Amino acid sequence: MFMTRPVEELEKGKWPSYVTEWKKAGYTGLVEIYNKALEDKRTHFKHGGMVGYPGYDAGVIGRLSDMPEVLGSSHIFRIIEPAGWFYKTESLRKVVDVWTKYGSGLLNFHGATGNLQLVGVETENIEPAFEALAKLHYDFGGSGGDVRTLAACGGPAICEYSNIDTLDLYQVLTMRFIEDIHRPRFPYKWKIKIPGCPNDCVAATARSDFAVIGNFRDAIKIDQDILKEYPEEKILKVVNKCPTSCMSYENGKLDIDMGNCTRCMYCINEFPKALRPGDDKGATILIGARARGRIGAFLGWTLIPFIKVEAPYTRLIEIIVGIQDWWDEIGNPKERVGEAI
Repeated sequence: MFMTRPVEELEKGKWPSYVTEWKKAGYTGLVEIYNKALEDKRTHFKHGGMVGYPGYDAGVIGRLSDMPEVLGSSHIFRIIEPAGWFYKTESLRKVVDVWTKYGSGLLNFHGATGNLQLVGVETENIEPAFEALAKLHYDFGGSGGDVRTLAACGGPAICEYSNIDTLDLYQVLTMRFIEDIHRPRFPYKWKIKIPGCPNDCVAATARSDFAVIGNFRDAIKIDQDILKEYPEEKILKVVNKCPTSCMSYENGKLDIDMGNCTRCMYCINEFPKALRPGDDKGATILIGARARGRIGAFLGWTLIPFIKVEAPYTRLIEIIVGIQDWWDEIGNPKERVGEAI
């Protein structure tokens, strides 16, 4: 038995509370229905059915409640984010104004796929809300059995390790597959993620059906003189922790057996002044990762160890379309491409 309302328990302590943020937004209906769910130990939301904007078959996650007297519906918009999540504050303020007018005022930066998620809108406000967002040049992202909204790291705009132009590739692939983002036609979801280097800041290795990971295939560049500025104890520690034991350090000189190096970036991250990625840049393609599913979670498999990734990306697009066509033909409903493989 709760001494106070369950939602009030979630506002206690020193940590930020999402319940408090809901209250700040004035979204009292969600607070009340969530409190009831905690008391009853079951959700009071049910599937929202087919809701959306005319001409689109994706982008709105439907949620209806079984307590319409408290909150009738609380649908979610999935909006395509700019490449690398670079927003202008002026644009974001206009988004907030739109969502405060038509929705709950709650924004989620960002969904697991990368979308800007606008949480909580009544069914009758879906059309005017989207029309206002469209005037700001925002568009619906993916949901259901379609190409989901792509995700790319900030790449060359902010990172010295980027091996490909993640921002340009994101834009080109988004526009190439925009019809497949808006109109589901596949057995299940298809996620494309684009990190600029093997540090994989967008979790492509674990969470994308098709990962384009910026990489290099020549040798790591080593500045032996600058390396000497690092403590020898640290150098030996990094050498001993190399995942493939491809490094050695003798007589003040670091050697790397590139035939056994997996380009994991560990040594480069530890010695950013002395070690740099090579000059022969491109990408490694992984296929089939997913975080959960019928047969469990698994990481992506290496499909292409190295491929040049340069505009207009014709070969890369041909590979994506070819795999999609095969999967579309043999895949079962709710079966990701990794499970089909």
